[in-house]
Amino acid sequence: MAKYTFNGGVHPYDGKELSKDKPIQDFTPKGDMVYPLSQHIGAPAKPVVAKGDRVLVGQLIAEAGGFVSANIYASCSGTVKTIEKRRVPVGDMVESIVIDNDGLFEEVEYEPVKPLEELSKEEVIGLIKKAGVVGMGGAGFPTHVKLSPKEPDKIEYIIANCAECEPYLTSDYRRMLEEPERLIGGLKVELSLFPNAVGILAIEDNKPDCIALLKEKTKDEPRIEVRELVTKYPQGSERQLIYAVTKRAIHSAMLPADAGCIVDNVDTIVSIYRAVCENRPLMKRIVTVTGEAINNPINFRVPVGTNCSELIEAAGGFKSTPEKIISGGPMMGFAMFDLNVPITKTSSAILCRTEDTVSKCPTTACISCGLCVEACPSRLIPSRLADYAEHGNEEMFLKYNGLECMECGSCAYVCPAKRQLTQEIKTMRKIQLGKRKK
Repeated sequence: MAKYTFNGGVHPYDGKELSKDKPIQDFTPKGDMVYPLSQHIGAPAKPVVAKGDRVLVGQLIAEAGGFVSANIYASCSGTVKTIEKRRVPVGDMVESIVIDNDGLFEEVEYEPVKPLEELSKEEVIGLIKKAGVVGMGGAGFPTHVKLSPKEPDKIEYIIANCAECEPYLTSDYRRMLEEPERLIGGLKVELSLFPNAVGILAIEDNKPDCIALLKEKTKDEPRIEVRELVTKYPQGSERQLIYAVTKRAIHSAMLPADAGCIVDNVDTIVSIYRAVCENRPLMKRIVTVTGEAINNPINFRVPVGTNCSELIEAAGGFKSTPEKIISGGPMMGFAMFDLNVPITKTSSAILCRTEDTVSKCPTTACISCGLCVEACPSRLIPSRLADYAEHGNEEMFLKYNGLECMECGSCAYVCPAKRQLTQEIKTMRKIQLGKRKK
Protein backbone atom coordinates (compact mmCIF):
# COMPACT_ATOMS: atom_id res chain seq x y z
CA MET A 1 0.00 0.00 0.00
CA ALA A 2 1.31 3.48 -0.90
CA LYS A 3 2.52 5.64 1.95
CA TYR A 4 1.85 9.35 2.08
CA THR A 5 4.54 12.01 2.37
CA PHE A 6 5.78 15.47 1.29
CA ASN A 7 8.87 17.03 -0.27
CA GLY A 8 11.89 17.85 1.89
CA GLY A 9 12.21 17.05 5.58
CA VAL A 10 14.86 15.36 7.72
CA HIS A 11 15.38 12.21 9.77
CA PRO A 12 16.69 13.15 13.23
CA TYR A 13 17.30 10.60 15.98
CA ASP A 14 13.81 10.16 17.44
CA GLY A 15 14.58 9.12 21.04
CA LYS A 16 11.11 7.62 21.39
CA GLU A 17 12.36 4.32 22.79
CA LEU A 18 12.98 6.07 26.12
CA SER A 19 9.27 6.45 26.92
CA LYS A 20 7.11 4.81 24.25
CA ASP A 21 6.62 1.58 26.19
CA LYS A 22 5.68 3.33 29.43
CA PRO A 23 1.87 3.37 29.97
CA ILE A 24 0.28 6.68 30.93
CA GLN A 25 0.36 7.31 34.68
CA ASP A 26 -2.02 9.65 36.47
CA PHE A 27 -0.15 12.37 38.32
CA THR A 28 -1.50 14.03 41.48
CA PRO A 29 0.10 17.43 42.17
CA LYS A 30 0.85 18.59 45.70
CA GLY A 31 1.93 22.23 45.46
CA ASP A 32 0.27 25.45 44.33
CA MET A 33 -1.46 25.34 40.95
CA VAL A 34 -0.84 28.18 38.48
CA TYR A 35 -3.25 28.96 35.63
CA PRO A 36 -1.92 31.49 33.08
CA LEU A 37 -4.76 33.48 31.49
CA SER A 38 -3.06 33.17 28.07
CA GLN A 39 -2.80 29.46 27.28
CA HIS A 40 -4.12 29.94 23.77
CA ILE A 41 -3.93 32.14 20.69
CA GLY A 42 -6.16 35.20 21.00
CA ALA A 43 -7.42 37.34 23.84
CA PRO A 44 -6.45 36.36 27.41
CA ALA A 45 -9.19 34.79 29.51
CA LYS A 46 -10.81 36.99 32.17
CA PRO A 47 -10.84 35.82 35.82
CA VAL A 48 -14.27 35.05 37.32
CA VAL A 49 -12.81 34.31 40.75
CA ALA A 50 -11.04 36.53 43.29
CA LYS A 51 -8.44 36.13 46.01
CA GLY A 52 -9.87 34.10 48.89
CA ASP A 53 -12.50 32.24 46.82
CA ARG A 54 -12.74 28.47 47.31
CA VAL A 55 -12.88 26.51 44.05
CA LEU A 56 -13.52 22.91 43.04
CA VAL A 57 -12.11 20.68 40.31
CA GLY A 58 -14.03 21.45 37.12
CA GLN A 59 -15.08 24.96 38.19
CA LEU A 60 -14.75 27.82 35.70
CA ILE A 61 -12.09 30.23 36.98
CA ALA A 62 -11.57 32.37 33.87
CA GLU A 63 -13.89 32.95 30.93
CA ALA A 64 -12.98 33.55 27.30
CA GLY A 65 -12.03 37.18 26.68
CA GLY A 66 -13.43 37.21 23.15
CA PHE A 67 -14.46 34.96 20.27
CA VAL A 68 -10.83 33.90 19.73
CA SER A 69 -10.13 32.96 23.35
CA ALA A 70 -10.82 30.03 25.70
CA ASN A 71 -12.28 29.26 29.11
CA ILE A 72 -10.00 27.99 31.89
CA TYR A 73 -11.05 25.55 34.62
CA ALA A 74 -9.59 24.61 37.99
CA SER A 75 -7.95 21.18 38.02
CA CYS A 76 -7.67 21.07 41.83
CA SER A 77 -9.78 22.16 44.77
CA GLY A 78 -8.51 24.87 47.08
CA THR A 79 -8.41 28.60 47.68
CA VAL A 80 -7.45 31.34 45.22
CA LYS A 81 -4.17 32.59 46.64
CA THR A 82 -3.51 35.48 44.28
CA ILE A 83 -3.86 36.72 40.71
CA GLU A 84 -0.50 37.96 39.50
CA LYS A 85 2.10 37.62 36.77
CA ARG A 86 3.90 34.28 36.75
CA ARG A 87 6.48 32.84 34.37
CA VAL A 88 5.34 30.27 31.79
CA PRO A 89 7.43 27.56 30.03
CA VAL A 90 8.33 29.79 27.05
CA GLY A 91 9.84 32.36 29.45
CA ASP A 92 7.18 35.09 29.36
CA MET A 93 5.55 36.59 32.44
CA VAL A 94 1.78 36.10 32.15
CA GLU A 95 -1.11 37.17 34.39
CA SER A 96 -2.11 33.98 36.22
CA ILE A 97 -4.55 32.64 38.81
CA VAL A 98 -2.70 30.89 41.65
CA ILE A 99 -4.65 28.31 43.69
CA ASP A 100 -3.53 26.90 47.04
CA ASN A 101 -4.08 23.20 46.34
CA ASP A 102 -5.79 21.58 49.38
CA GLY A 103 -5.02 18.04 48.11
CA LEU A 104 -8.68 16.97 48.37
CA PHE A 105 -9.54 17.31 44.65
CA GLU A 106 -13.23 17.82 45.42
CA GLU A 107 -15.09 18.05 42.12
CA VAL A 108 -18.18 19.81 40.81
CA GLU A 109 -21.16 17.78 39.64
CA TYR A 110 -21.36 17.65 35.87
CA GLU A 111 -24.70 17.87 34.08
CA PRO A 112 -25.57 14.87 31.89
CA VAL A 113 -25.38 15.43 28.15
CA LYS A 114 -27.62 14.27 25.34
CA PRO A 115 -26.40 11.59 22.89
CA LEU A 116 -24.42 13.03 19.98
CA GLU A 117 -27.14 12.23 17.46
CA GLU A 118 -29.60 14.40 19.42
CA LEU A 119 -27.31 17.44 19.54
CA SER A 120 -27.49 20.24 16.97
CA LYS A 121 -24.29 21.55 15.38
CA GLU A 122 -24.61 24.71 17.46
CA GLU A 123 -24.88 22.67 20.64
CA VAL A 124 -21.80 20.60 19.75
CA ILE A 125 -19.68 23.69 19.09
CA GLY A 126 -21.13 25.29 22.22
CA LEU A 127 -19.99 22.36 24.37
CA ILE A 128 -16.49 22.48 22.87
CA LYS A 129 -16.30 26.23 23.49
CA LYS A 130 -17.62 25.85 27.04
CA ALA A 131 -14.98 23.19 27.80
CA GLY A 132 -12.12 25.50 26.79
CA VAL A 133 -10.67 23.12 24.21
CA VAL A 134 -7.70 24.47 22.23
CA GLY A 135 -5.11 23.01 19.89
CA MET A 136 -2.94 20.94 22.23
CA GLY A 137 -0.18 20.17 19.76
CA GLY A 138 1.44 23.50 20.62
CA ALA A 139 -0.48 26.13 18.64
CA GLY A 140 -3.26 26.67 21.20
CA PHE A 141 -5.82 27.88 18.64
CA PRO A 142 -9.34 27.77 20.18
CA THR A 143 -11.00 24.69 18.72
CA HIS A 144 -14.54 26.11 18.57
CA VAL A 145 -13.19 28.78 16.19
CA LYS A 146 -11.46 26.21 13.99
CA LEU A 147 -14.71 24.21 13.80
CA SER A 148 -16.67 27.29 12.69
CA PRO A 149 -15.35 27.97 9.15
CA LYS A 150 -17.16 30.43 6.88
CA GLU A 151 -18.20 27.69 4.44
CA PRO A 152 -18.68 24.45 6.39
CA ASP A 153 -20.15 22.63 3.38
CA LYS A 154 -16.77 22.90 1.63
CA ILE A 155 -14.92 20.95 4.32
CA GLU A 156 -14.00 17.58 2.80
CA TYR A 157 -11.37 16.22 5.19
CA ILE A 158 -11.12 16.07 8.98
CA ILE A 159 -7.52 14.98 9.56
CA ALA A 160 -6.48 13.53 12.90
CA ASN A 161 -2.79 14.38 13.22
CA CYS A 162 -1.46 11.14 14.68
CA ALA A 163 2.03 11.58 13.18
CA GLU A 164 3.82 12.80 16.33
CA CYS A 165 6.94 13.47 14.25
CA GLU A 166 8.75 15.57 16.89
CA PRO A 167 11.60 13.49 18.38
CA TYR A 168 11.28 12.10 21.93
CA LEU A 169 7.52 12.80 22.25
CA THR A 170 5.33 9.73 22.83
CA SER A 171 2.21 11.17 24.49
CA ASP A 172 0.04 10.84 21.36
CA TYR A 173 1.38 7.33 20.77
CA ARG A 174 0.32 6.20 24.25
CA ARG A 175 -3.04 7.96 23.88
CA MET A 176 -3.74 6.09 20.63
CA LEU A 177 -2.86 2.73 22.18
CA GLU A 178 -4.69 3.25 25.46
CA GLU A 179 -7.73 5.33 24.46
CA PRO A 180 -8.52 4.58 20.80
CA GLU A 181 -12.29 4.71 21.42
CA ARG A 182 -12.09 8.30 22.66
CA LEU A 183 -9.93 9.30 19.70
CA ILE A 184 -12.35 7.75 17.22
CA GLY A 185 -15.30 9.13 19.17
CA GLY A 186 -13.86 12.65 19.02
CA LEU A 187 -13.31 12.33 15.28
CA LYS A 188 -16.95 11.26 14.89
CA VAL A 189 -18.00 14.35 16.85
CA GLU A 190 -16.14 16.53 14.34
CA LEU A 191 -17.59 14.61 11.39
CA SER A 192 -21.09 15.29 12.75
CA LEU A 193 -20.46 18.99 12.02
CA PHE A 194 -19.40 18.47 8.40
CA PRO A 195 -21.67 16.11 6.43
CA ASN A 196 -19.50 16.28 3.29
CA ALA A 197 -16.26 15.31 5.04
CA VAL A 198 -14.39 12.07 5.63
CA GLY A 199 -12.18 11.45 8.64
CA ILE A 200 -8.50 10.53 8.20
CA LEU A 201 -6.35 9.07 10.96
CA ALA A 202 -2.89 9.98 9.61
CA ILE A 203 -0.15 7.94 11.33
CA GLU A 204 3.58 7.61 10.64
CA ASP A 205 4.73 4.11 9.74
CA ASN A 206 7.00 3.89 12.82
CA LYS A 207 3.83 3.14 14.82
CA PRO A 208 2.64 -0.14 13.23
CA ASP A 209 0.81 -1.21 16.41
CA CYS A 210 -1.27 1.99 16.38
CA ILE A 211 -2.00 1.58 12.67
CA ALA A 212 -3.20 -2.00 13.15
CA LEU A 213 -5.29 -1.13 16.22
CA LEU A 214 -7.02 1.87 14.67
CA LYS A 215 -7.69 0.01 11.42
CA GLU A 216 -9.40 -2.72 13.43
CA LYS A 217 -11.40 -0.19 15.46
CA THR A 218 -12.60 1.69 12.36
CA LYS A 219 -13.27 -1.22 10.00
CA ASP A 220 -17.03 -0.64 10.33
CA GLU A 221 -16.81 3.17 10.13
CA PRO A 222 -17.56 4.13 6.50
CA ARG A 223 -16.52 7.77 6.99
CA ILE A 224 -13.19 7.07 8.71
CA GLU A 225 -9.99 5.62 7.29
CA VAL A 226 -6.40 5.16 8.45
CA ARG A 227 -3.63 6.46 6.21
CA GLU A 228 -0.03 5.42 6.69
CA LEU A 229 2.57 8.19 6.45
CA VAL A 230 6.29 7.96 5.74
CA THR A 231 8.21 8.62 8.97
CA LYS A 232 9.92 11.95 8.42
CA TYR A 233 10.14 15.28 10.23
CA PRO A 234 8.08 17.55 10.02
CA GLN A 235 5.40 15.14 8.77
CA GLY A 236 3.02 16.36 11.50
CA SER A 237 3.20 20.00 10.45
CA GLU A 238 -0.23 21.17 9.33
CA ARG A 239 0.81 22.17 5.80
CA GLN A 240 2.88 19.04 5.20
CA LEU A 241 0.19 16.76 6.60
CA ILE A 242 -2.50 18.28 4.41
CA TYR A 243 -0.28 17.94 1.34
CA ALA A 244 0.70 14.36 2.17
CA VAL A 245 -2.90 13.25 2.71
CA THR A 246 -4.77 15.30 0.08
CA LYS A 247 -2.08 16.73 -2.28
CA ARG A 248 -3.59 20.15 -1.60
CA ALA A 249 -1.08 22.93 -0.92
CA ILE A 250 -1.63 25.88 1.41
CA HIS A 251 0.56 28.90 2.14
CA SER A 252 0.94 31.31 5.06
CA ALA A 253 -2.00 33.50 4.03
CA MET A 254 -4.38 30.52 3.94
CA LEU A 255 -6.18 28.49 6.56
CA PRO A 256 -6.57 24.71 6.24
CA ALA A 257 -10.30 25.34 5.75
CA ASP A 258 -9.43 27.20 2.52
CA ALA A 259 -8.22 23.82 1.21
CA GLY A 260 -11.30 22.02 2.53
CA CYS A 261 -9.46 20.58 5.54
CA ILE A 262 -9.53 20.73 9.32
CA VAL A 263 -6.57 19.30 11.26
CA ASP A 264 -6.48 18.47 14.98
CA ASN A 265 -3.97 16.52 17.01
CA VAL A 266 -4.72 13.45 19.12
CA ASP A 267 -4.99 15.14 22.53
CA THR A 268 -7.28 17.83 21.10
CA ILE A 269 -9.62 15.27 19.54
CA VAL A 270 -9.82 13.30 22.79
CA SER A 271 -10.65 16.57 24.58
CA ILE A 272 -13.42 17.21 22.03
CA TYR A 273 -14.88 13.79 22.85
CA ARG A 274 -14.73 14.45 26.58
CA ALA A 275 -16.35 17.88 26.13
CA VAL A 276 -19.27 16.72 23.98
CA CYS A 277 -19.87 13.15 25.14
CA GLU A 278 -18.90 13.43 28.82
CA ASN A 279 -19.41 17.17 29.49
CA ARG A 280 -15.90 17.39 30.94
CA PRO A 281 -13.86 20.58 30.52
CA LEU A 282 -10.22 20.56 29.47
CA MET A 283 -8.34 20.19 32.77
CA LYS A 284 -5.68 17.57 32.02
CA ARG A 285 -3.29 16.62 29.26
CA ILE A 286 -0.65 13.95 28.57
CA VAL A 287 2.94 15.14 29.07
CA THR A 288 6.06 13.18 28.11
CA VAL A 289 8.87 13.64 30.65
CA THR A 290 11.94 12.26 28.92
CA GLY A 291 15.55 12.65 27.85
CA GLU A 292 18.88 11.04 28.62
CA ALA A 293 19.17 13.02 31.88
CA ILE A 294 15.90 11.63 33.35
CA ASN A 295 15.99 8.54 35.58
CA ASN A 296 12.61 7.16 34.52
CA PRO A 297 11.23 8.66 31.27
CA ILE A 298 7.45 8.38 31.33
CA ASN A 299 4.11 9.75 30.12
CA PHE A 300 1.95 11.43 32.75
CA ARG A 301 -1.71 12.46 32.69
CA VAL A 302 -1.22 15.86 34.28
CA PRO A 303 -3.68 18.43 35.65
CA VAL A 304 -3.12 21.77 33.90
CA GLY A 305 -1.42 24.16 36.33
CA THR A 306 0.97 21.55 37.81
CA ASN A 307 4.51 22.74 38.53
CA CYS A 308 7.07 21.27 36.11
CA SER A 309 9.55 20.56 38.91
CA GLU A 310 7.02 18.16 40.49
CA LEU A 311 6.92 16.14 37.26
CA ILE A 312 10.69 15.92 37.10
CA GLU A 313 10.71 14.60 40.68
CA ALA A 314 7.96 12.07 39.89
CA ALA A 315 10.02 10.78 36.94
CA GLY A 316 12.83 9.89 39.33
CA GLY A 317 14.68 13.19 39.06
CA PHE A 318 17.90 13.70 37.17
CA LYS A 319 20.40 10.88 36.82
CA SER A 320 22.91 13.45 35.63
CA THR A 321 22.85 17.24 35.52
CA PRO A 322 21.13 18.28 32.29
CA GLU A 323 22.89 20.82 30.10
CA LYS A 324 19.59 21.80 28.47
CA ILE A 325 15.92 21.42 29.40
CA ILE A 326 13.32 21.97 26.68
CA SER A 327 9.58 22.55 26.85
CA GLY A 328 8.37 20.44 23.95
CA GLY A 329 10.58 18.59 21.47
CA PRO A 330 14.16 19.33 20.35
CA MET A 331 13.20 20.69 16.93
CA MET A 332 10.52 23.26 17.78
CA GLY A 333 10.50 23.39 21.58
CA PHE A 334 11.67 26.23 23.83
CA ALA A 335 14.75 26.07 26.07
CA MET A 336 13.77 26.46 29.74
CA PHE A 337 15.87 28.32 32.30
CA ASP A 338 13.43 27.80 35.19
CA LEU A 339 11.49 24.66 36.19
CA ASN A 340 9.23 26.63 38.52
CA VAL A 341 6.64 27.06 35.76
CA PRO A 342 3.22 25.45 35.20
CA ILE A 343 2.06 22.85 32.71
CA THR A 344 -0.34 24.61 30.32
CA LYS A 345 -2.85 23.33 27.78
CA THR A 346 -0.11 23.33 25.12
CA SER A 347 2.69 21.67 27.16
CA SER A 348 3.49 18.42 25.35
CA ALA A 349 6.79 17.44 26.97
CA ILE A 350 9.68 18.25 29.26
CA LEU A 351 12.87 17.11 27.54
CA CYS A 352 16.07 16.93 29.63
CA ARG A 353 19.27 16.57 27.61
CA THR A 354 22.61 15.60 29.12
CA GLU A 355 24.42 17.53 26.42
CA ASP A 356 23.67 20.85 24.73
CA THR A 357 25.04 19.89 21.32
CA VAL A 358 23.81 23.06 19.61
CA SER A 359 25.78 25.51 21.76
CA LYS A 360 28.91 23.37 21.50
CA CYS A 361 29.02 23.48 17.70
CA PRO A 362 31.01 26.45 16.36
CA THR A 363 29.40 28.34 13.48
CA THR A 364 31.44 28.59 10.29
CA ALA A 365 30.87 30.20 6.91
CA CYS A 366 28.20 28.95 4.51
CA ILE A 367 29.69 26.67 1.86
CA SER A 368 26.68 26.92 -0.49
CA CYS A 369 26.09 23.17 -0.31
CA GLY A 370 22.33 23.44 -0.77
CA LEU A 371 21.44 20.94 1.95
CA CYS A 372 19.13 23.47 3.64
CA VAL A 373 17.23 23.89 0.37
CA GLU A 374 16.79 20.12 0.00
CA ALA A 375 15.55 19.81 3.59
CA CYS A 376 13.17 22.77 3.60
CA PRO A 377 9.57 21.47 3.44
CA SER A 378 8.38 24.92 2.30
CA ARG A 379 10.79 24.84 -0.68
CA LEU A 380 12.61 28.02 0.37
CA ILE A 381 16.30 29.00 0.32
CA PRO A 382 17.01 29.21 4.07
CA SER A 383 20.66 30.26 3.77
CA ARG A 384 19.71 33.27 1.67
CA LEU A 385 16.78 34.20 3.92
CA ALA A 386 19.06 34.02 6.98
CA ASP A 387 21.52 36.37 5.27
CA TYR A 388 18.76 38.87 4.55
CA ALA A 389 17.50 38.59 8.12
CA GLU A 390 20.97 39.01 9.61
CA HIS A 391 21.57 42.19 7.57
CA GLY A 392 18.08 43.59 8.14
CA ASN A 393 17.17 43.45 4.44
CA GLU A 394 13.41 43.31 4.85
CA GLU A 395 12.63 43.91 1.17
CA MET A 396 14.60 40.90 -0.06
CA PHE A 397 13.44 38.76 2.87
CA LEU A 398 9.84 39.30 1.76
CA LYS A 399 10.69 38.95 -1.94
CA TYR A 400 12.11 35.48 -1.30
CA ASN A 401 9.01 34.44 0.68
CA GLY A 402 10.48 34.52 4.18
CA LEU A 403 7.03 34.55 5.72
CA GLU A 404 6.42 31.06 4.31
CA CYS A 405 8.98 29.62 6.75
CA MET A 406 7.36 27.36 9.38
CA GLU A 407 10.35 27.58 11.73
CA CYS A 408 10.56 23.77 11.79
CA GLY A 409 14.36 23.78 12.19
CA SER A 410 15.09 21.32 9.37
CA CYS A 411 17.54 23.71 7.68
CA ALA A 412 19.56 24.35 10.86
CA TYR A 413 19.59 20.61 11.58
CA VAL A 414 21.30 19.67 8.29
CA CYS A 415 23.58 22.73 7.96
CA PRO A 416 27.23 21.53 8.01
CA ALA A 417 28.33 25.07 8.95
CA LYS A 418 26.03 24.92 11.99
CA ARG A 419 24.51 28.29 11.13
CA GLN A 420 21.52 29.30 13.23
CA LEU A 421 19.36 29.62 10.14
CA THR A 422 16.00 29.07 11.81
CA GLN A 423 16.71 31.53 14.62
CA GLU A 424 17.70 34.31 12.20
CA ILE A 425 14.64 33.74 10.00
CA LYS A 426 12.35 33.49 13.03
CA THR A 427 13.50 36.88 14.32
CA MET A 428 12.81 38.59 11.01
CA ARG A 429 9.45 36.86 10.67
CA LYS A 430 8.40 38.21 14.07
CA ILE A 431 9.31 41.72 12.98
CA GLN A 432 7.35 41.42 9.74
CA LEU A 433 4.30 39.82 11.34
CA GLY A 434 4.33 42.54 14.00
CA LYS A 435 4.31 45.22 11.28
CA ARG A 436 1.41 43.49 9.54
CA LYS A 437 -0.64 43.59 12.75
CA LYS A 438 0.01 47.30 13.17
